[in-house]
Amino acid sequence: MTILNVGDVVGSRYEILSYIDRGGMQEVYRARDALLDRVVALKSPQNKSAEKRFKRSAVVAARVNHANVAKTLDYVEENGRAYLIEEIIEGADFGKVFKVFGGVIDPYSVARILHLLVRGISASHHADVVHRDLKPSNLMSVGGEVIIGLKITDFGIAKLAEEEIAEAVEGGEGSLTASQTAIGALPYMAPEMIQSIKDAGKPSDIWSVGALVYEFLTGKKPFGTGLRAVPAILAGKYDGLPARCRKAQFSSVAAEVFDIVGRCLNVDPKERPTADELVTACGGLCYTTGSREIGVVNRIMDHRAFGFISARRGKDVFFHQASVFADRPLHVGDKVVFARHLGGGSDRAFPVLKAAAS
Repeated sequence: MTILNVGDVVGSRYEILSYIDRGGMQEVYRARDALLDRVVALKSPQNKSAEKRFKRSAVVAARVNHANVAKTLDYVEENGRAYLIEEIIEGADFGKVFKVFGGVIDPYSVARILHLLVRGISASHHADVVHRDLKPSNLMSVGGEVIIGLKITDFGIAKLAEEEIAEAVEGGEGSLTASQTAIGALPYMAPEMIQSIKDAGKPSDIWSVGALVYEFLTGKKPFGTGLRAVPAILAGKYDGLPARCRKAQFSSVAAEVFDIVGRCLNVDPKERPTADELVTACGGLCYTTGSREIGVVNRIMDHRAFGFISARRGKDVFFHQASVFADRPLHVGDKVVFARHLGGGSDRAFPVLKAAAS
């Protein structure tokens, strides 16, 4: 059962159009703003005990105004329940996009994601707002798998999440493992947050950026999951780049991104770069800005060296196996995600990833 139903009106202004999703802390709906005739996202906390803190969180979130941050538009209290109104983002969170990409994202896309992410974090830090709960589900890909852009969400909800996590940590191992919010946040939590969650500050967001980008680039969380991750996080120990990142077409940008990741994952908060310094570092990265497409390999030729992809628009697209970000070559019938570049007889695909099967 959901909090609201289609057709309900909140604050004499926001008509519920559809249910979108439920997270650890809230339910999210698509609504129509009758006053300004626009579609918005309407959020309400699932936990009634969080109502008192919701307004404070909404006020904090509203201080951040940046293209890479979901904009807080309004706050409503009605019939004992709180509602946060945000801009609607047509797309999907990066947890879902990550699965579409087959569990790994090519270094060029990761470099762009990193740059957009730190721009949003920099803006929030300038407003003295710390997110505290950066994870794939709190990053929205505009356009879904085609990654037109990126927006960070739930700055306000993150403070509520922090308090739930603190309660779980203080309650001991049983309480911690029972909290889905805590378990979901743990792989991206900085060492100082594990030692004292109330010490979370701007450097904690930087650590989370490093953990997120490591996962996108390598396909695995840097320190593992669950309580087993805690010793590795406190020690700051993680594996190096996988073999596919050393392929000639990808090695340079992968190494540059990984160097930034390493600076973010410094156990000492004082030794981590600031968000502004990360923005500057990302300005030197070389990455493609075009959106991604979905296609299917329909031909493999010349002793499996190259082939063609059937795409949703235009003619077949040429690709070379050296342009595939994977440990194994592609086969006919493989679903792929790729970026298109204009060519002579055929457009060219680079980079190319094997996507998850539908």
